[in-house]
Amino acid sequence: MLIRLGCELTYELPAPTPMIMMLNVHPSRVADLEYPDYIITTPSVPIQGYTDNYGNRCNRLMAPAGTFRISTNTVIRDSGYIDMVGHGALQHPVEDLPSDTIQFLLGSRYCETDRLSEIAWNLFGNQPFGWARVQAVCDYVHNHITFGYAYSRPTRTATEAFMERRGVCRDYAHLAITFCRALNIPARYCTGYVSDIGLPPPYAPMDFAAWMEVYLGGHWYAFDPRNNAPRIGRVLIAYGRDAADVPLTHTFGPNKLTGFLVITEPAEPQ
Repeated sequence: MLIRLGCELTYELPAPTPMIMMLNVHPSRVADLEYPDYIITTPSVPIQGYTDNYGNRCNRLMAPAGTFRISTNTVIRDSGYIDMVGHGALQHPVEDLPSDTIQFLLGSRYCETDRLSEIAWNLFGNQPFGWARVQAVCDYVHNHITFGYAYSRPTRTATEAFMERRGVCRDYAHLAITFCRALNIPARYCTGYVSDIGLPPPYAPMDFAAWMEVYLGGHWYAFDPRNNAPRIGRVLIAYGRDAADVPLTHTFGPNKLTGFLVITEPAEPQ
C-alpha cells in the first residue's frame, strides 16, 4: 500500500537562529520512498545534511528572523501489515548480546535505570523471560499512565512519569524503556509516524509518535506502550537512547511554534 507522509512546522523567531531538524524518513526506509522527502523552507535557506552517531538523517540551517516555515512530504510504499510480532522471541543473556546493543542497556537523560531498577524487578521479575516480559511491561505502562496533550512537559523523566502517572507518548516510551533496561533487555527510543489506517473513526488530529524498539531473539521489535497494539503504517524517522537524542527540531535560541501539521494517510496510486 501507499502512505502519504509529511509535516509543516511554522516558527516565529526574534533573531536569526541556528536549527537542527530530524524530519526525514530513516535510512532503513529510504528505498521505499516514491520520491525524496526533501526539507523545504519558506523563506528558502541553505540546508546542510549529515548523519548522526545512530545513523539518523539530520539537517542543519540558519533560520532568518520572522516567520519561518519548514515542511516535507513524500509517499512511502508499505507492506500494509501490522507491526512484526515475535511471541517466541527469546531474551539474550547480557554476555551474549551484540556489542552495539549494550548502549541501550544503560541509563540516559530521561531513562534513569538506577532509580527504577528495584521497582522494575519487583513488578516484572516473576514474568517469563523474553517477549512475554516486555509485553508485561507495556501492559503495565499503558494502564499506569493517563494520556493527555495537556500533560506534556519536555523535562519529564521516566521516574517522574511513574510517580505522576500521566503524560504523552514519549513518557510512555521512556518509562517502558527504563523498565526494560533495568531488566537487562536492550531498548531504544523511536520517533516517527504512526497512522490510523485500519482503525475505526473518529480520528484524532495526526501527530508524530514515540515508541520503543526492543532487542529480542536477534531482532529489534517495535513495542508501543502508548497504544499497546500493533499498528499498520509505522514509519521510523530516528532512534536513540531517549528523546534527548532525537528531537524533531532543536532550536538554538528563542522561538515560538505557531503552526504544526502532520499528515499520515493512505495515498492513491499515480
